[in-house]
Amino acid sequence: MKFPQTHTLKEIAAIIDSQYVGADDFPVEGMNEIHVVTPGDIVFVDHPKYYDKALQSAATIVLINKEVPCPEGKALLISDDPFRDFNKLTRYFRPFVAAQAAVSLSAEIGEGTIIQPNCFIGNHVRIGKNCIIHSNVSIYDHTQIGDNVIIQAGTVLGADAFYYKKRPEGFDQLLSGGRVVIEDHVGIGALCTIDRGVTGDTTIGEGSILDNQIHVAHDTIIGKKCLIAAQTGIAGCVVIEDEVTIWGQVGTNSGITIGTKAVILAQSGVTKSVAGGITYFGTPAEESREKLKQMAYVKRLPELLNKKPE
Repeated sequence: MKFPQTHTLKEIAAIIDSQYVGADDFPVEGMNEIHVVTPGDIVFVDHPKYYDKALQSAATIVLINKEVPCPEGKALLISDDPFRDFNKLTRYFRPFVAAQAAVSLSAEIGEGTIIQPNCFIGNHVRIGKNCIIHSNVSIYDHTQIGDNVIIQAGTVLGADAFYYKKRPEGFDQLLSGGRVVIEDHVGIGALCTIDRGVTGDTTIGEGSILDNQIHVAHDTIIGKKCLIAAQTGIAGCVVIEDEVTIWGQVGTNSGITIGTKAVILAQSGVTKSVAGGITYFGTPAEESREKLKQMAYVKRLPELLNKKPE
């Protein structure tokens, strides 16, 4: 998430009431999770295991719970609870604002786009030309939709990320200030749920088609011309490259990559990154012919175990 304008380190520290290491006028341009940070961003870290990763990331401002040596060209925000203060910044720069109508006055709707009854279109949503939004679709704030997109009934775009910190009193949610971005010529089926990024974008690439009842979690990127069948669940921060085919009831782990033109057969579980151009099956997913051979051998185990030596 980029801020509307560049702020100084001193201004950001005042918002969260924190100490800081760096020049008062050190520029701060936005905030993001570590996998999508760019120079000018704030990243937060609250565990020593990840200090080095945060300090060596592209982010130039590190919100951290301990004062440590500051790398050259970077600044620190010192907080006793970086998770809490990251949420403070999200509330400050992207607060929840109740829409005053079913279609927010700040939404932009392109020429030729049809919005069917009982839809909700949130603040600062942008929908391109010649789209069809069927009934009972909810499109949360800041969602961006390209041209010639069709969204079937009951789908939700932009719900909060499933991202929590366990505290003694219960679970504390990391607030979502990111977006959903739907590119041109995308088709989304009925009753799909596509969560917005925590600070970045959840993206569905141009020409991709999603069947009914698919869940796409926060910060996932789906490439161009992908085909995804019903009841598939895609975890957060997954990268699905172009022209991937995923059949029904597939599940994935978070943070993995599925390579270009890979095919994932139905009811598979993708637990780690897989290369493109190969068909996969099973849990954990493996090259389909090899997996089917393994299953055939398993079926023969009783016969092989009972076979008497000659």
